[in-house]
Amino acid sequence: MAVPDMPALLQPIAVRGVGFRNRIVISPMQQYAGTPDGRPTEWHHQHLERYALAGAGLVIVEALAVCPAARLTWSDIGAWEDGQTAPLARLAEAITAHGSVAGAQLNHAGRKGSVQRPWHGFEPMGADDVRLRGEHPWETMSASAIPANPGWPTPRAATRDDIARSLEQFAAAARRVREAGFRVLNIHGAHGYLIHAFLSPLANTREDAYGGSLENRMRYALEVADAVRSEWPGDRPLFYRLSCVDDAEGGWSLDDTVALARAFARRGVDVVDCSSGGLQRRTTTAVVPRVDGYQVPYAERVRRDAGLATMAVGLIRDPRHADAIVAEGRADFVAIGREALFNPHWPMQAAVALRGPEAFDAWPPAYGWWLKMRSRTLAVSKAAAE
Repeated sequence: MAVPDMPALLQPIAVRGVGFRNRIVISPMQQYAGTPDGRPTEWHHQHLERYALAGAGLVIVEALAVCPAARLTWSDIGAWEDGQTAPLARLAEAITAHGSVAGAQLNHAGRKGSVQRPWHGFEPMGADDVRLRGEHPWETMSASAIPANPGWPTPRAATRDDIARSLEQFAAAARRVREAGFRVLNIHGAHGYLIHAFLSPLANTREDAYGGSLENRMRYALEVADAVRSEWPGDRPLFYRLSCVDDAEGGWSLDDTVALARAFARRGVDVVDCSSGGLQRRTTTAVVPRVDGYQVPYAERVRRDAGLATMAVGLIRDPRHADAIVAEGRADFVAIGREALFNPHWPMQAAVALRGPEAFDAWPPAYGWWLKMRSRTLAVSKAAAE
C-alpha cells in the first residue's frame, strides 16, 4: 500500500506473501570467509546484520553453493548438506530481527569454480595453493567443454545424469534455505556460472536438447526454476539473477532475456534481477560501457516487455538516482553492492537525502537522536552565517 508523500524508493512493496519496508536491496556479495566445510562465520553475521540495522528492505546473503564442486573458492559457503542449515538460520534471524527481509541466493559456479580467493589472484588453483594453503583444485563442469578464459582448465561437459543431479541439488538447497527461515530466494543465472553457460551460445555448443536453439539453451534455466519452486513455498518470492546481455559480440542478447523472462513468469519466478556480462574475462572489445546505472535499461525493458517485476543493479550510488529509477517505473527494486561496502548506512542516509531530517526518526534511536540534533545544529549555524 502506497504511503502518501513518501519517495518511491522508500515506498513499501509486497511480493506474494512477503512485505518489504522499502525498495532498497543489499546485493549478495561473496566474502570468501567461510569455513572449509562451507559454513558461515562471525564475519558473515556482522557483515549482514549491519545492513538490516541500516534499514534495507531486503538483505541477500552471498551465493550459496549447491554442492562442494559448485563453489568458486574453498572459502565459499553453501547449502549442500543439512549441517549448514542451522548456521544459515542464525544469519536469517539476525537480518529479520532488524526489520529487513532475509534473502538467500543459490549458485553453481560451473566452469568458473576451483579458483583462488580474489586477493590471492582469482586464477585457477595450482600447486602453490596446495602447498601454501592446503587447498586442492577440483574438476569443473559446464554446458560444453569450453574454458572460461584462455589458459584456464577445460571443464567437463555436463552429461544428462549431471544435469539431473544438479537439479536435485538445487531443490535440496532450496529446502535447506526454506528451513533456515529465509523469505526470499534468488537463483544465480548470471556472470558466467553454470546456468549462464547453458544460456549463452558462446559457452554452449551442445547438440542435444540443451543446446542449439534458444528454446533448448533456456531449458536448463527453466528446469532449475521448477526444481527450486518445488521446494520453495508458494507465498515466498523467487528472484532470478540474469546477465541480460553477454559482454561480448554474438552472445546472449536482451531479446533473449525478454523471452526467458516471459517463460519465467509461467514457472513461478516473480522478479528478474538484471545484471550483465561475466561470461568471460572483460576485454577491450567489451560491448557494455560501465557508467552509473548502466544496467537500468535492461531492468526497464524486461519489466515492460515481459510483464515481470525487476531489480536494477550496477553503479547506482546516488539516492536521488535510485529514487528516480523506481518513480519512473524502470524497476521495482534497486540493489546496491560495493556502495554498501563503502557506506553500510547507505539506506538510512538515502532516506535523509530524500525526506530530510525527519527521516532520522526511523533510525535506531541510539543513532537517530544524535544525528537529528546534529542536523539542527548545522541548520542553526548555517542560518546564523547567512
